[in-house]
Amino acid sequence: MQTDPVARQARTMTRAEVIRKAIEKRITWQQAADICQVSPRHLLRLRQRYELYEIDGLRDRRTGKRQPTRISGATVEKLCRLKRDLYSDFSVRHFHQFATERHGLKVSYTWSLVVLQSRGLAPKAASRGKYRRRRERRPMVGMLIHQDGSTHEWLVGLAPADLIVTMDDADGRILHGQFVAQEGTQSSLQSILQVLRKWGRFCEFYTDRGSHYCRTSDARQGPDEAQDGQVSRVLKTLGIRQILARSPEARGRSERAFGTIQGRLPQELRLAGIKDYDRANRYLHDHFIPDFNRRFVVTPAQSESAFVRLAGMDLDLLVSATHERVVQKDNTVAFERLFLQLPPSRERRYVRCPVIVHELVDGTLAVSYQGKRLARFDRQGVLLTSATRTIKKAA
Repeated sequence: MQTDPVARQARTMTRAEVIRKAIEKRITWQQAADICQVSPRHLLRLRQRYELYEIDGLRDRRTGKRQPTRISGATVEKLCRLKRDLYSDFSVRHFHQFATERHGLKVSYTWSLVVLQSRGLAPKAASRGKYRRRRERRPMVGMLIHQDGSTHEWLVGLAPADLIVTMDDADGRILHGQFVAQEGTQSSLQSILQVLRKWGRFCEFYTDRGSHYCRTSDARQGPDEAQDGQVSRVLKTLGIRQILARSPEARGRSERAFGTIQGRLPQELRLAGIKDYDRANRYLHDHFIPDFNRRFVVTPAQSESAFVRLAGMDLDLLVSATHERVVQKDNTVAFERLFLQLPPSRERRYVRCPVIVHELVDGTLAVSYQGKRLARFDRQGVLLTSATRTIKKAA
């Protein structure tokens, strides 16, 4: 809507009078800026234009001219129609990505946000509250690894499931992610095993204080000083330090990552027509995690890596839930109402020997003696294979 010329002239003359009074030192320049409702820096520009061109220098030369970068009304309508009809459950940042990459709209994120908020298609951000300084990232990848789970309705119409995400602190890269029915010891060990296989041994492991990560005898005193749970045992064997967060705010980096994931992954699964968690896991590994890392990974302070490749050790046995047993006289090992029959060996008899029963992350069982794998069984106790690989303690 164009401004009334009379009102515009009156406003121009008012600024001219204020600047003239400031030049004559009848008021200060700060008072003049307050009267004109502009910053002192902008008032200096107005003064310079006034001294060069007098009143003409104060007129806005954009009035009545169409801006060359103005977005067409058709683009505005298409943007709003896409958000309303196809991407109503997408966040503005996620929607802007799809609108520009899939539908070819050449608009900025900030402009899209303003338009959608003005049309009531996007909420305005609430106050951020008290300012808190973020913890500095580790300088190198492999120094600190976060692991956390999030229960959410990832697929419409199905019961909520847990998404276990393991990510690096230095660059925010998701190293492994997987949907499971319930977060627990096996899901945590499975993620740790995948990171060890693909990336190597890391230095520190940062988690919440869930019961599968630590034991807490007295809630008022915090986690026990000595931890001997399955996850803690694996980390100690590998020489990895375990860090337990004392509040959700302490794990702000992983909490913010899950906020982004919850705002994008369910919508993409719906758009891809995925109805079960097996396909959702494949989409997660093949599409979502690579795309997430491409968009959100930051450059660490140092280019070196603290990951150490592991060789000469049976990771399947090492990263597993273990239980001590004694071989019975008939060369069987009793475990959870099963009798695991050890195969005959030319090396020695294992009767009355202390052995370890391993619950492997793939759901099978294994029996080892002094680091040597003797046999592997399914969950019904049927012999699958025998092996002779040995666990070597990490340095």
